[in-house]
Formats: sequence, C-alpha cells, structure tokens
Amino acid sequence: MNATALIAEDEPLLAQALQAELARAWPGLQVLAVVGDGASAVEHALAERPEVLFFDIRMPGLTGLEAAAAIADDWPADAPLPVLVFVTAHDEFALQAFEAQALDYVLKPVQPERLQRSVARVQAALRARSAGASHSAIPAIPADWSALRALLGASAGPAQPRLRHLMAGVGNTVQRVAIDDVLAFEAADKYVRVLTAGHEFLIRTPLKELLPQLDPEVFWQIHRGTVVRVEAIDKVTRDEAGKWRLTVQGLSEAFVVSRLYADRFRAM
Repeated sequence: MNATALIAEDEPLLAQALQAELARAWPGLQVLAVVGDGASAVEHALAERPEVLFFDIRMPGLTGLEAAAAIADDWPADAPLPVLVFVTAHDEFALQAFEAQALDYVLKPVQPERLQRSVARVQAALRARSAGASHSAIPAIPADWSALRALLGASAGPAQPRLRHLMAGVGNTVQRVAIDDVLAFEAADKYVRVLTAGHEFLIRTPLKELLPQLDPEVFWQIHRGTVVRVEAIDKVTRDEAGKWRLTVQGLSEAFVVSRLYADRFRAM
C-alpha cells in the first residue's frame, strides 16, 4: 500500500530511527519531510498534505497535540484529514489517555513489533477511508481526530473556580467586565479579544489559561482560538471556500468553526 507521511520529532536520532523502522515496516510509505518543531510540522503538513502524521508529543513551541489542532483548523474543507499517530516517551498518564481516546501511538525508542501493529492500523484506516465518504451537511471527522479534541480538553488542565469577571485595560484605566456579558473570546496575536454587545476589550491572559475557568456548558470552543457563548449562537453556515462560519447574536462578525468542533452543530 502506497501512502505519504510527515514525521515531527525534535530528537534527530529518534527521528532517524523512526524513519528507518518505517522504511522496513512499510516500504510503500513515502516520508515527505522530517521536522523538529510543532510550527514546522503545521507548515509542512498544510503545504504537502501527507496522508499520515507521526507527531512527537513534546516539541519546541507547539506540542504535537497543538500542532495537530492547528492543522485541523486550516486543512482544506474538501480534503480528508490525515491519519494521526503520536510518538511519546513512556509516560503512564499519556498512555492511559491515548488508550481511553483510541488514539494510536508508538513509544520511544521505537520497537519494530509495536510499530508494525501501528502501521497495520493506519493502513486499515486508509482503506476504510477510500471505501466510502461522509455525505452529511457538516463533514464528519475521523474518530482519532474526534478523540484529539477530548485529549486537548484534558491537556488544558483540571477545572478551576469559575470566572465571574475579568479585569481589562482600557487606555489608562482598568475596567471590570462581567463574564455574564461576554459573548465570545478570540485569540489575537499576544492578546485575547473579549467581545460583548457593542464593546471589545483586550486581555493578556492566553486562551488556554482561560478555558479551565470557563463553564463548558456556557461557553463552547469552536476553534483553537475561539470560544463563544452557547445561548448566543445564531447559526452556522458554509462559505464559498467550504469553511463553516458561526454567527453570534449581538456581534456583527462571523467566526470560523474548526473541523475538530463542527460536529457540535450537526443537525439532530
């Protein structure tokens, strides 16, 4: 079976060993690139569109989980997402998480027998994909990418006391913003935009630090960099580029819905 792959591993010797073992376990696999950080993994994946991703969990900058989420955000709407395989050190918590979410993984250093089982699973997934496609209004994502969403939620950390208000700088003053008034949060460069009806505030707290403090029944993440108030959601529509966009009552702009989160809006 022929296929293409991208390897992201920040330890050169381990990356070389993985590539060598893959060549033995899957002669028909073409490795398009080997990169050493999460940002490069995203760049190469979007440019070359490999069918399989072998991603180290811990990498400089973006982790393997974060890089995969970034790829899902910007992957072409009309193309199937790659099959995911994570490469990890022997971490019992991580392995339990992967097993619980049915995500495939290989341990470092790579063992040929375990890699062969992973290759067989990937090949089976690619065959199943070629045998049929989803025709639903919002395209389904493969089971492993759905599992990634759950794992990303767990990696954000345990739930913390719920935020009731934020303190946002406005010029030379600091203004209190009640969480009950917030309609959306959106990451923007070094800031997070806090949007209420008629006002926009900027805070420096990263979105991933805010998430564990927000009630998941009140706020839904719809994209790696966007969270919206559930009761304010108006509708989700597909644009000419195939991207799904969500509108919020009280806000004039539309927000992109990542494929990781699109199935939240599947018609009942």
